[in-house]
Amino acid sequence: MAEKGVQLDRESFSCSICLDLLKDPVTISCGHSYCMNCIKAHWDEEDGKKLHSCPQCRKTFTPRPVLVKSTMLADLVEQLKKTGLQAAAADHCYAGPEDVACDVCTGRRRKAFKSCLVCPASYCEKHLQPHHDVPPLKKHKLVEPSNKLQENICSRHNEVMKIFCRTDQQCICYLCLMDEHKGHDTVSAAAERTERQRELEGSRLNIQLRIQDREEDVKLLHQEVEAVNLSADKTVEDSEKIFTQLIRLLEKRSSDVKQQVRSQQRTEVSRVKELQEKLEQEITELKRNDAELQKLSHTEDLNQFLHNYPSLSPLSESTDSSSINTRPLRYFEDVTAAVSEVRDKLQDVLREKWTNVSLTGTEVDVLLSQPEPTTRAGFLRYSRDITLDPNTANTRLLLSDGNRKATIMSQHQSYSSHPDRFTGCFQVLSRESLTGRCYWEVERRGRGVCIPNSRLRSSVLQSRSVPGSQSRYSVLLQRL
Repeated sequence: MAEKGVQLDRESFSCSICLDLLKDPVTISCGHSYCMNCIKAHWDEEDGKKLHSCPQCRKTFTPRPVLVKSTMLADLVEQLKKTGLQAAAADHCYAGPEDVACDVCTGRRRKAFKSCLVCPASYCEKHLQPHHDVPPLKKHKLVEPSNKLQENICSRHNEVMKIFCRTDQQCICYLCLMDEHKGHDTVSAAAERTERQRELEGSRLNIQLRIQDREEDVKLLHQEVEAVNLSADKTVEDSEKIFTQLIRLLEKRSSDVKQQVRSQQRTEVSRVKELQEKLEQEITELKRNDAELQKLSHTEDLNQFLHNYPSLSPLSESTDSSSINTRPLRYFEDVTAAVSEVRDKLQDVLREKWTNVSLTGTEVDVLLSQPEPTTRAGFLRYSRDITLDPNTANTRLLLSDGNRKATIMSQHQSYSSHPDRFTGCFQVLSRESLTGRCYWEVERRGRGVCIPNSRLRSSVLQSRSVPGSQSRYSVLLQRL
């Protein structure tokens, strides 16, 4: 109850702004008290409003009140601090449910300061004093307070277990040594502890070294993650720019085609309409002449007929029908065909190159060492389909089987000229870019196959003979 009363007093003398005990307490005219610095800071924020208020009751003051320290409140707060600290200090000395209690104290027991392995018992600072003053007790082994002292007592002989039996790997007392452990390999518990402590320190040293190594690995992996993220972000940004440029180029080409088609459309329509008007005029004129001829043909007066016949209008020259060239629904098929051809070629390029883009971005090297595969199933995890590039093949090499097979020929092959073509050696490069670990199997006939690349490390899984002097090699390449 006393503790609860102290807590209530602390709340009564606490500042409602900082929620701590009042420091340099001041009381304003509405009756509420605050720390001087807290209420000053509060009113400094309100200076712009030119109206100052109490943070609790919201009563306003004009002008800003002058603050004066309350001496009586300051004295009460100091007394409360002393009372609260004394109560807390006294309460802190007594053992709680989780503490080791002094075995000598009566009534409310104090916390144990040390435990004695010889006595065996736990003592507070007051009752531990004899172990510091009495010579025989000074030799006792004192340890940090423990609730497990009874485990050091032999349950059979009720004696302290100071001996370790290595034969049975357990602590025993001196009476056990004379009885059931007679003739066993025994040492003092202290000597065994010293040896085990030495082993423990060695184990700890190994663990700490491993921790340092793993921390370095984690640091390197963290750097790798940052590098991967930065590279990925830059690649995405650059790819978006490239694709945006490509889209703009396609849009520009689409706009150009549209303008060209519309321009040609206007020209053709204008030409056709001009010819159409000319034909319509000719039709009108022919109809007028036909009407005159019809009217004359119905004249019964012979003299009138003969008189009017010479005055008939002569027929105009007829439009040449060969100038009328119609191509129903086929005016712009050549444009559509050209655009379709561009689309097909673009699709072929994307299909051919997209494999390289996908393979390049699928693997990230891991800094931790990876075990070398020892079985074909392990190798197949890194399998890659390899095709040969005709633009690099020596002219004495014949590529076949979908550019997956190369044969040395006696005659030169009719390859087109290309700057990447090998001329001095019978070599050919793959079309695929290789990153990280890459595995493929090679069948060869004759003198063999070579993979020259100073930046690659090769591991051959197996070489076995098959009919026809043919050997199969399983090759794993890893970039160094």
